[in-house]
This record gives sequence, C-alpha cells and structure tokens, in this order.
Amino acid sequence: MADNARAKRLADLIREVVAQKLLRGIKDPRLGSHVTITDTRVTGDLREATVFYTVYGDDEERKAAAAGLESAKGVLRSAVGAAAGVKFTPTLTFVADALPDTARTIDDLLDKARQSDEKVREVSAGAAYAGEADPYRKPGSEDETDGDTAE
Repeated sequence: MADNARAKRLADLIREVVAQKLLRGIKDPRLGSHVTITDTRVTGDLREATVFYTVYGDDEERKAAAAGLESAKGVLRSAVGAAAGVKFTPTLTFVADALPDTARTIDDLLDKARQSDEKVREVSAGAAYAGEADPYRKPGSEDETDGDTAE
C-alpha cells in the first residue's frame, strides 16, 4: 500500500501526461482540442487510475470522444509508464466528469430562486405592516394596567 502523497503525485503526473499526449501525440480526430482532462484519481495500491474528462460539444461529440479515449487507452498507458518509471503502470479508466452538468443545474436553480425573490419583492412593494409601526409597550403608556405592578 503506497502512501497518499505518492498516489497524489502519480495522479498529477498521469493527468499531465494524458493531457499533453491528447494535445500533441494522438492524431484521432475524435480527440481534438475539445477534450479536457479535469481530474485523476489513483487507488491506494497504485494499480488503477481513473481519469475524469469533459468534452466541449453536444452528446454526439461526447460519445465520439469516449470512443476515441477508449481506443487510445493503450497508447496513453504506455506514455504514462514511460513518464512515471514505476514498476507497474496503472490501468486507465476514463470517466466523463459530471461537474459541468452539476454546475449548470445549480445555475438554473439559482436563476429560479432569483426570479422567485423578484416576484416576492414586486408583491411586497406596496404592502404595509399588519400592526402599528412600533408594536412594543412603552413604560407610562395608557395600555398598562395598575394591577401588574408590584409595590
């Protein structure tokens, strides 16, 4: 079992090597400049690496990029092995990152909340309070009863 610092360093190296290889070394048209490597995680035994990626484009381009990454997996693993110099090169698994979709969902929810707040603000623009301006009793006012004071 490797320590966490070593796994983190290997994950960072894998992310950099895969990104550089996708940018300059692989001529697959499905893996153009619209594929971005966002994160990499390595298991504690340094045997498996999960590479998270995003694709700029529609669903068809995402599917094509996933197929391109799957076909280039061997070349990318060889490049990682040459750069890492470890005894066993981790197997690479490519997973589409859900972060952009989650961020889009959060933005949509925030927009709905802003619209709801604006509607409430418009409705309450001409409204007045239900009671008096100052609802608290003051000492010496005529609302006080004489039986409440202790002498």
